[in-house]
Amino acid sequence: MIVVMKPGATEKDIQHVVALVRDFGLKEHVIHGTDRTVIACIGDKRMVDKGAIENAPMVEKIVPILAPYKMASVEVKRTRTEVAIGPKKFPVGGKKIGVIAGPCAVEGRDQLLRVAEAVAAAGAIGLRGGAYKPRTSPYSFQGLGEEGLKLLEEARNATGLAIVTEATGLEQMDAVAEVADVVQIGARNMQHYPLLEAAGKCGKPVLLKRGPSAKIDEWLLACEYVINAGNHQVILCERGIRTFENYVRNTLALAVIPALRERTHLPVIIDPSHGTGHAHMVPSMCQAAVAAGADGLLIEVHHDPEHALSDGAQSLTPDVFAEMMKTLKRIANAVGREI
Repeated sequence: MIVVMKPGATEKDIQHVVALVRDFGLKEHVIHGTDRTVIACIGDKRMVDKGAIENAPMVEKIVPILAPYKMASVEVKRTRTEVAIGPKKFPVGGKKIGVIAGPCAVEGRDQLLRVAEAVAAAGAIGLRGGAYKPRTSPYSFQGLGEEGLKLLEEARNATGLAIVTEATGLEQMDAVAEVADVVQIGARNMQHYPLLEAAGKCGKPVLLKRGPSAKIDEWLLACEYVINAGNHQVILCERGIRTFENYVRNTLALAVIPALRERTHLPVIIDPSHGTGHAHMVPSMCQAAVAAGADGLLIEVHHDPEHALSDGAQSLTPDVFAEMMKTLKRIANAVGREI
């Protein structure tokens, strides 16, 4: 349920309600809005005396949360959430559209710095790159590990880009969170609940990818694990779902953008590289995503896709990426956004 405070409620009034909520064994989440404050109450509400809370000073009303996901719901927070990332605190989720680009995997210093400088020059705000790579085959390249994290840190120092990289297991979370500006939870781990809870305690924004067979409600409930653990800085990333179609690597569900904007206040970004598996399709899907209202894009870029150790077929070259960014800026302007 949500406790809606009256306009003008003081901090003392709010803390009095928080104390009541805790007395009934619930966990509170205080959300300060422009006009009023609301207190989301999470837990078993069967033993709650709603009247005691509703009659507290400066309480306007109590409203039930109908969605199965609570803190991610627009019922709790009507205004859009903006997640600031990187050294420059770029806001993802506002008027500006954030483009995060880079190689699928960190392969070496020359490769990473070369790509980082190219995408930064073209207007990207973040650098993607896997230091740890979960692969379908145990024989595929698994990433450079801690060495890759050091190279990502060097790339950030050289370019000012925010670092987005994945933690594939609990044992990596501390090391990844120490370096990353955004900790990514990959599609394979969307329902790895201990990892989600660890992400909720990592102290960094979290990018949560949709599982390949996950429904929207399942995705948002996975997100709820992160928020309930204490981290409200969550970005949702659509990367395509598994269907019967085999021409594309995954089926990129762009309809999820308006669907999520109707259900959640969290920012939504699109990964057209994994969503198609074909580099030639990526620019068109980026254009469509921007037009549909995406808050950002996650794009694979490699200076030599033919020799990439991971996902070369879906990686843009720096030149193609730079040309695409020019087009995306025009589309963003047409829909009242900026890149």
